[in-house]
Amino acid sequence: MSLSPENEFEPTFDNVLRMGGNTQNNETEKPPVFIEDVARLAGVSPITVSRAIRTPSKVSIEKQNRIREAIEATGYKPDSIARALRSGRTNIVLGFISNMFSQQFAKAVRGCSLILEESGYQFLIGETTYSYKKESAIISDLQQLKPAAVFFTGVIELEENREQLRKLKIPIMETWAYPRDPIDLLVGISNTDGGKLAAQHLAKKGYKEVAFIGRGGGRGALRYQGFADECERSGISIVKKILCKEVIDINDGRKVSHELYADGNTIKAVFCANELLATGVYLAARDAGLRIPRDLAIIGFGDNDLASSLQPGITTIHFDSETLGQHAGRMILASLRGETLNQKTRYMPLSVIERGST
Repeated sequence: MSLSPENEFEPTFDNVLRMGGNTQNNETEKPPVFIEDVARLAGVSPITVSRAIRTPSKVSIEKQNRIREAIEATGYKPDSIARALRSGRTNIVLGFISNMFSQQFAKAVRGCSLILEESGYQFLIGETTYSYKKESAIISDLQQLKPAAVFFTGVIELEENREQLRKLKIPIMETWAYPRDPIDLLVGISNTDGGKLAAQHLAKKGYKEVAFIGRGGGRGALRYQGFADECERSGISIVKKILCKEVIDINDGRKVSHELYADGNTIKAVFCANELLATGVYLAARDAGLRIPRDLAIIGFGDNDLASSLQPGITTIHFDSETLGQHAGRMILASLRGETLNQKTRYMPLSVIERGST
């Protein structure tokens, strides 16, 4: 019986051994594996293998499974350099995070990268350190880097940078905010609502004189605005507003904590619009002998392992950053595959995780 080209080679384990596809233990002795080898083992054409890697929605599940088994058996890796020469794009997704020390950003990046790497993309990370200058320099170099897509832990505010990103005509994922006009894709939160939740929680606890610590621009400004509006509605007085140029680690919270009582005010609670700041303020207050929350109540934003591990724990505005990253990864992947997205934006809900600090 003659077999069609799609079935001329049965992908059995014995056949794999005869081909020598995965019998070599020494990496230096392995012959190069080409897409034609995968196609032959899977019983399909090379173009079908390429299509299964790049746009699997166009290949039947049965063929996808055979091709996946053949790739695993042969150890085949797509030649990203050759593909970049043909298509003008690499298989690299670039992720730019605001702060390497943030556990929330790290979880989001991990969630996103795992989704993309399962489909053959490589995820590389850079840091912007909340700097417009650094962000602009990075964006100006993207045309030469030829990424498949770009992921940001934040939204791009400068219009010239937004326009440069649009011109790349690749998936651009923004996160950590919820603007009305994202560049392309968005999985975000309402920072204004987060500030409101913090004020509502402090009002419920009966605090009347409070402080705010956070960045003066970007997301920090949005969180302050929501906090201030809700404080006014709730009859809470913000007696101290401490703005930070940058937030790198918990030491930034320690450094500004002394400003809370510098002018002899009667602050009883503080909203730190960043979990690193909240943790630093908490440790400084504890070291100064303050009783938490009796002498000073603290509420943070973001939630990390330290906030839950310290005793009595730091109350925080919480959202699931790893799930945010997973949603972002799936949306980027769908866009790369040419699939039509019903929605190009997704909202992540916020909640108050109450612990002993309030």
